[in-house]
Amino acid sequence: MLSRLFANATEAHAHCDLYCGVYDPAQAKIEALSCLKTIQKYHDSDDEHFKTRAIMVKEQRAEEVKHHLMVLWADFFTPDHFAQFPNLHQMFWDAIHGAGDVKKSLDAAPAEKLLEQIDAIADVFWQTEKAKGMGVYPPS
Repeated sequence: MLSRLFANATEAHAHCDLYCGVYDPAQAKIEALSCLKTIQKYHDSDDEHFKTRAIMVKEQRAEEVKHHLMVLWADFFTPDHFAQFPNLHQMFWDAIHGAGDVKKSLDAAPAEKLLEQIDAIADVFWQTEKAKGMGVYPPS
């Protein structure tokens, strides 16, 4: 019965159930920092069960970084922003692939680099007029 009711419905996708207008690179940064700290805890532990769990958590958090960056890239930034900041596409490309590098590694260096990449994107984000009404954690 439900399938007939929604047979002609148009499928919609969003990062949440409605367009809330809340965006902030801090979401990606928190997940990336979690990756770095998890890698450090992995190396500090001798417990193989803990280490296995740490790998799983790190990989999940790195995937969340990718998600949050892609939401910013696709939903927050507009063509005008990409014209104003010509390197912005490359910055996102590098950071999203950097999150993939974090997933593949237990070395802290890719996680540290990812944090730097997210900070660079955040710098651009906060330079936009649009961020003033949508960002949650403006730089001090």
